[in-house]
Amino acid sequence: MTHRQVLSALSGLLLGMFVSMIATTVVGTSLPLIIADLEGDQASFTWVVTATLLATTVSTPIWGKLADLFNRKLLLQLALVIFVVASAIAGFSQDPGMLITMRVFQGLGAGGLAALSQIVMADIISPRERGRYAGLFGAVMAVATVGGPLLGGVITDTLGWRWNFFVGLPIAIVALVLLQRTLHLPKRPKTKVSIDYLGIVLITAGVSLLLLWVSFAGQQFEWNSQQSYLMVGGAAVLLLAAVLVELKAKEPVIPLGLFKNRTFTLSVIASLSVGVAMFGTAVFLSQYMQLARGATPTESGLLTIPMMAGLLIASTVVGGLISRRGKWKAYMITGAALVVAGSLLLSRLHYDTDFWYVGISMFVLGAGVGMVMQNLVLVVQNTAEVKHLGVATSAVTFFRSLGGTVGVAVMGSVLGTIVAEQIKTGVGTLEPEQQAVAAQTLGSGTIPTISALPDYLRVVVESAYGTGVGNVFLVAVPLAIVTLIAVIFLPNSDLGTLSAVQRAKAEARHHREVEDAEDAAIDVATASVALAPVGLAHPAGDRAAGSERDGANRDAGRSAGSRDE
Repeated sequence: MTHRQVLSALSGLLLGMFVSMIATTVVGTSLPLIIADLEGDQASFTWVVTATLLATTVSTPIWGKLADLFNRKLLLQLALVIFVVASAIAGFSQDPGMLITMRVFQGLGAGGLAALSQIVMADIISPRERGRYAGLFGAVMAVATVGGPLLGGVITDTLGWRWNFFVGLPIAIVALVLLQRTLHLPKRPKTKVSIDYLGIVLITAGVSLLLLWVSFAGQQFEWNSQQSYLMVGGAAVLLLAAVLVELKAKEPVIPLGLFKNRTFTLSVIASLSVGVAMFGTAVFLSQYMQLARGATPTESGLLTIPMMAGLLIASTVVGGLISRRGKWKAYMITGAALVVAGSLLLSRLHYDTDFWYVGISMFVLGAGVGMVMQNLVLVVQNTAEVKHLGVATSAVTFFRSLGGTVGVAVMGSVLGTIVAEQIKTGVGTLEPEQQAVAAQTLGSGTIPTISALPDYLRVVVESAYGTGVGNVFLVAVPLAIVTLIAVIFLPNSDLGTLSAVQRAKAEARHHREVEDAEDAAIDVATASVALAPVGLAHPAGDRAAGSERDGANRDAGRSAGSRDE
């Protein structure tokens, strides 16, 4: 495919990714206001985010497996429809419970879009060329992540927060039309499909229970409690059962043989903490801007531009350099080091930190994520077998989402604990009549509307959230170091020059050649046996048969040697 043909094929895919990102990020800056309007608390705020990540996480490997079995284009369109319809219904939410439910369905669609977009791109673009196009995905992600909060802030300030959930509908319709008209994939051969339903149930239940424990622990019950032991033990039993089922399943959801591939295993480890950096910053920086700095939703969107600028520049520039030079490892090591540095810089945030420092810290972290995130998928696709391309791609996305979900839940729990302690300490220093107002205003535990607080309470709340968010990023530092170590030990494999479709055709051609060689060897061997009796009656014929027999044996030997190779 020419560059123009590739761009045409990717147009609907890029727009589909854009609408999913814009529909997710458009509510980011207004979430504090949304939760306050729906009378939710910090747990509700965390759950609105966690619900989407949880559904995305558990559905991603399932979408990836389905992509290896069914029509990928149809699955992509289905995922987009699920996501956008759920987004529209979320706009009518009357309480946090309804909003969280719709966010679950958003996550189901987002899991399909995240996995399938990478798989389809691998179908039509070789690993060597994929860097420049992966930069386009990074650019779309950055534009949607920057534009979403800005657009969401403007919509919230002018029309109300509910309109944030409707903004993606017209874009989604255009994306569906483009996908239908521009994306043309080869027809998959009809095969008997075996779906591992038991594996799907066990993996979903085990991961969900683990994530629910992380979300509830520290808020609904103590980390060191009977409920924690029961939930962790239950999750361990379910996941162990899932491993046993996957070992025996004909078409496992996650083939455990993939973990024998060193590149795959190290990429999975690195993806965990990249997810924490990507999702955690998006969630808690908006809280920092609005609850610690008193910014409006629009201002909050503007203030997060440095991070998205870093991600956009790094993913686009580095993607082009990887395609041009064919070298990737040095860029990924640099990116992982920047993730560590950015997390450390953000861990020093307070309610009065200079904005230039906040901006530089966000840019550094964004650049690191941009260098690492897309390229982890690239190196896995480069070494994975074609028949496992879908599940290998989705597995990396799955563990990135898993890391992000666990990270956001843990960071939310840490933030809630620190904020409660800081507010309690701060209120204790106020005058008695001010303490009475604080008990009435903050006693319910709901997230307050900063602009509505009196000055003495506003300072207390802003200080609490400033200190809390800084400590939250300190939690991410050890995981960022794990990412750096994993990337350092990744095998420095050369990038291939064939797309997945081309590789599949080449493998099919190779198998036909091998089968033809085997058939030829059998025919020659059969002919030599048939000639043997003639040689018994005719000495001259016996010599000729012997010569034919020797030639047949040599041909069979060469065929067998070729087959072994």
